[in-house]
Amino acid sequence: MKNKSLKILVVVESLDVEGSSGAKANLALIQNLKKIGFEVEVIHYTRKEISLKEISTTAVREKRRSLFFMLSRTEAFLRNHLKLPLHGIIQKRLGFSFTLLNDRNSIISFLKQFRTEDFDLLITLSQGGSFRPHHALLKLPVWHSRWLAYIHDPYPMHHYPPPYTWTEPGAAKKEAFVREISEKAAFSAFPSSLLMEWMGQFYPQFLRTGVIIPHQISQQTTINEKFPTWFNPDNFNIVHAGNLLWGRNPEGLIEGFNIFLENFPDAKTNARLIFIGGKNHYSEMLNEYSRKFPSIYNTKGHLSYNLVAAMQNSSAVNVILEAKSKISPFLPGKFPHCILAKKPILLLGPKMSESRRLLGEAYPYWAETESSERIGKIIEELYFSWASSSLSLPVNYQEIDFYLGGEYLKQVLDEIGD
Repeated sequence: MKNKSLKILVVVESLDVEGSSGAKANLALIQNLKKIGFEVEVIHYTRKEISLKEISTTAVREKRRSLFFMLSRTEAFLRNHLKLPLHGIIQKRLGFSFTLLNDRNSIISFLKQFRTEDFDLLITLSQGGSFRPHHALLKLPVWHSRWLAYIHDPYPMHHYPPPYTWTEPGAAKKEAFVREISEKAAFSAFPSSLLMEWMGQFYPQFLRTGVIIPHQISQQTTINEKFPTWFNPDNFNIVHAGNLLWGRNPEGLIEGFNIFLENFPDAKTNARLIFIGGKNHYSEMLNEYSRKFPSIYNTKGHLSYNLVAAMQNSSAVNVILEAKSKISPFLPGKFPHCILAKKPILLLGPKMSESRRLLGEAYPYWAETESSERIGKIIEELYFSWASSSLSLPVNYQEIDFYLGGEYLKQVLDEIGD
């Protein structure tokens, strides 16, 4: 794959960066593939047209004259209007919803117009708990020898580490689906080393075909945004950007911040803890804290991708908050954004996590999520370094920057081609 004219076909679930962190990660990878010299064509299932600079993108149209489409609309009508809970029954029987199966068939129909000989590699990218492009590729064996299946998170849910572990309807069929990917795709890729090891214990073939392609750093071009009145870049702003999914409990962080303010009340004039994200599992808690404590702010609505990036770049400290667990094999989608911001990261999570592995076990601004006393001490150290204009990066981000960038990505793809 050392030929710069390598042609890559990417089949991606969504490119709507305003919709999810997964879409942001997908877009950054695609942009870096183009940046390092590969010819890239993108097929996506975003429900709107997407235009990328110097990259051909085509939206797959949903099949609306099919049995699965009619069944999906009938099931939705019965669920929403007659309150008949058929979704779980269908998933238990088929493993997946009628909607997903129709979407899969829509992608299959569209892909059949492409010739395998016109591309050297096909990459499937998904997001969240959905793997629609992977479902489609399993039904197209002509592509399997050129297929790189990207697995962004553990799947199915019963393969997640605690506290996220639970068994979904149709779990056995979902497991068979992932096993088939591990056996049929010529290559598999994971955003983190820990995730490949984690999934490899359930599907050993991933350990033979797997490579690590971390979430990519992609330079933002438009970050000159006008800040809202509640964000003063001259303050000591500790920013957590992104939705707080269940399990990522911010209470230890909030308590640590308040311990710091109790010990140093003068800091109330310019220290702020800011949560940026839409409505989530902890919204009520965050709103209550923000009502009680003027130094804590929780955004109420959606903010644009560029504005959030500008705030991260202008913060004093960015927060990565993970769930309380023995292991966090995920590489958070926000991790590259925090590295790109070139600001200290307050990392809250388990000892064994991919973020901590990359920052180093000796990283000084790490604490477990509920260690409020230690979190308060870390904030104290960060604040007084900031106040004395001596706040600096505790580790060399340059090596991490390389690992998350195009040059390393090219090395990985070159090794696949050898």
